Parts: sequence; structure tokens; C-alpha cells
Amino acid sequence: GPGTPGAAGDFGWKVLTSSNPAVVKSKLNSELANGRLAMIAIIGMFFQEGITGDIWGGLAKTAKIFAFEKELGVQSPVGFWDPAGWTEDGSIENYKRRRQTEIKHGRIAMLATMGYITPELYGKFPGFLSPSLGIKFADVPNGLGAISKVPAAGWGQIIAYMAFCEVSSKQGPGTPGAAGDFGWKVLTSSNPAVVKSK
Repeated sequence: GPGTPGAAGDFGWKVLTSSNPAVVKSKLNSELANGRLAMIAIIGMFFQEGITGDIWGGLAKTAKIFAFEKELGVQSPVGFWDPAGWTEDGSIENYKRRRQTEIKHGRIAMLATMGYITPELYGKFPGFLSPSLGIKFADVPNGLGAISKVPAAGWGQIIAYMAFCEVSSKQGPGTPGAAGDFGWKVLTSSNPAVVKSK
């Protein structure tokens, strides 16, 4: 009932908890966070089983995906994660192409996130985005609202720069670009172990 130790999650079993109220509170916070994750996981498993008839989505039926368990990007506790089943064919060429695309899109997403957050925290550039149209940087809102404010010529410049980045370096199989290394060592390193870690 309300006000009892059981209502607060304390059933008197001190093996995994503690008599110290601060430790109990910390452990209950962890339990709440993990319980929320477990609730999402079980709903996902029910959904997966409803769609595929298998809680593993067919992944347990093939050993091909385990060929990628030692690849870059595989992290605990999930290990190699391919919920869409794109690697079920076991093709290393397709895997490497998708990993290259994932690195590229991840970098773009990180830059976009910083581009969204930074003006909110530190303000916008002074002056004009487009002097001929009288548009100041301060006039451009953050987020999706910016799409309609940036002039067509500005979008043309953005698209031209994206195309330049895409074609200005070799990214074919076996090249450093395919592995995400474009030679820009400001945020990375010349040490291969450090590059892999980053």
C-alpha cells in the first residue's frame, strides 16, 4: 500500500540492495532506467515475433552475419546489430559499402546536430547572409524554418559543396577514403590504432 517500503520498491531483500538509503535510491534509479529499456525491448520482441514469427527476426537462422562480429563499429552490449537484415547475404563488399555510407552519413548528422545547437547556444554570425536580398544571419531561424529563408543561390552553393566533397577524393574499395580517412588529421591521427578508436 501507499507509504510502505514495498510501494517504494524495497521488499526487504538486501542481497542486491543495501540498508543505506542513498545506495537504495541509486540502485532504484538504475533499476528504473534498466526497467524502461527492458519494457521497450520486450515490446520490440513481441512486434518482431508478430511480423516475422521469430523473436530474433530470422537472425538465429543464419550464421553469415557472424562474419562481421569483429568489424569496426561493433560495440557492447549489442554486438553486431543489423535489425533490417541487410547483411544476411554475407557479402563483404556490400557490407563495406554500407559501412562507408554509414560513416559518411553519421558525420553529416553530427555536423547537422552541431549546426542546429551552436547558433542557439552562441548566437549567429553578424552581418548578412545575402546582402543583395537584405537577409541577415539573425533573420534565419533554426531548424526546418531555415529551409524557406535561405535563398536559392545559397542552396545551390550548399549542393555544389556537397558534390565537391563527394567527388574530390577517391572513395573506391580499398582506398583510405572508403575507410573514412580523407587525410584531414586535425580531429584524427596518423596512428592507425587511434584512427580506428575514433
